[in-house]
Amino acid sequence: MTLRNPHFRSNRGTLLRRGGSAALAGALAAGAVLLSVAASPAGAAGGSVDLVAYSTPKPALGAEIAAFGATTAGKGVTFSQSYGPSGTQATSVVDGLPADVVNFSTTLDMDKLVKAGLVSKSWSKNATAGMVTNSIVSFIVRKGNPKHITSWADLVKSGVKVITPNPFSSGSAKWNLLAAYGAQLAQGKSKAQASSYLSALLKSTAAQPSSASAALQTFLSGQGDVLLDYQDDADYALSQDEPISVVTPPQSILIQNPIALTTTGAKNPAAKAFESFLLSAAGQKIWAKHSYQPVLASVAKKYKLPQPKKLFTISTFGGWTKANTTFFDPTSGLVAKIEQGLGVSTASG
Repeated sequence: MTLRNPHFRSNRGTLLRRGGSAALAGALAAGAVLLSVAASPAGAAGGSVDLVAYSTPKPALGAEIAAFGATTAGKGVTFSQSYGPSGTQATSVVDGLPADVVNFSTTLDMDKLVKAGLVSKSWSKNATAGMVTNSIVSFIVRKGNPKHITSWADLVKSGVKVITPNPFSSGSAKWNLLAAYGAQLAQGKSKAQASSYLSALLKSTAAQPSSASAALQTFLSGQGDVLLDYQDDADYALSQDEPISVVTPPQSILIQNPIALTTTGAKNPAAKAFESFLLSAAGQKIWAKHSYQPVLASVAKKYKLPQPKKLFTISTFGGWTKANTTFFDPTSGLVAKIEQGLGVSTASG
């Protein structure tokens, strides 16, 4: 277990404070947020990009857009941005939401667009296997860790209330629950024991908001004792002086977040240039400054980001397609059955 430095600083923007705009916080919790910005001063003719992403990287992508606008390729490019729960965002694109560049939490959501003919089947055939950032699942606890939460076992102790998003709308939630299950296997426990643990964990939840960002706001509002979240989201909250501590659990999963051009974006020079920038050394450094783990080894080695003692990957579960069927099929999946017993919606995003 590693307890994160409470004086950590990043460049991820400003959180909605508990005394801030309740209306905006409600909008974030409800779903997607739409923005329209210019990457550089108005007046230049650089084209436009429709960017659709999951909720968490909004501050980082804002910084990426600003930096891209200072380059020759990005001069004058304008952006329309949409952020929300990963699964919901992918469904929205399939239903007609304009998108040139898409950044999701899991490859499952990219698969939705491939099946709809909106993203090339070869989207992952590049040097980073289609990924733009990495992360891990961390624990966010109250400042000073008053309940002494240091391990997965502590999450299911009597009196501990957990916040994690709904896995049927949020990619973050899927990562969280696979991390919880995989941590049990990593400790030498059986699949039956890991399943029992997952049931106990979900029964301990105080709330399951729609996305990682909404879950963070729920926790900051005072609900729960521990939030399961992306490492980068946790460090973002620390950087804003929120009264929290961050624990790196002994076992966690490597989170890999995909990016791709849509069929429309592949014909858009500005979109192609922006995706290339995000994957360049310059773009990867910006991701790292916002606590994401870079996918470029040359950049990653320059940043000391938190690492659990035992790190496993989605391959532990046979890949995302198999994991999704086993755990998150809305009728027969292990998680679906547990959630249905608890009265939680398993309607897919």
